[in-house]
Amino acid sequence: QVQLAESGGGLVQAGGSLRLSCAASGSIFSINAMGWYRQAPGKQRELVAAITSGLSTNYADSVKGRFTISRDNAKNTVYLQMDSLKPEDTAVYYCNADVTYYSSGGTYYADGHWGQGTQVTVSS
Repeated sequence: QVQLAESGGGLVQAGGSLRLSCAASGSIFSINAMGWYRQAPGKQRELVAAITSGLSTNYADSVKGRFTISRDNAKNTVYLQMDSLKPEDTAVYYCNADVTYYSSGGTYYADGHWGQGTQVTVSS
């Protein structure tokens, strides 16, 4: 009923920038928090940044001052601007959204949803 489509990953040199986007689509009634997580090889998935519907933000200490999360509520889209990238930022980045959506029968549900992931590779 709900899909999250990510884009914007790629290969960049250390010190460079990338911008990730994640658009939610489907039978959406509302979206509460949206966020970005990442998972490096051999490590657990970790929160990178999150933003509420009221635009309050939260960042992992490792990215504060370098990454900026934002969202466009009209487009159901969340962005992650990543500047001053470091090799340790290399990971698969996943979008997450807490979505209230409805079925064809008119029943409402509230669940967390994940995107498929996008690879970010930072070379030294």
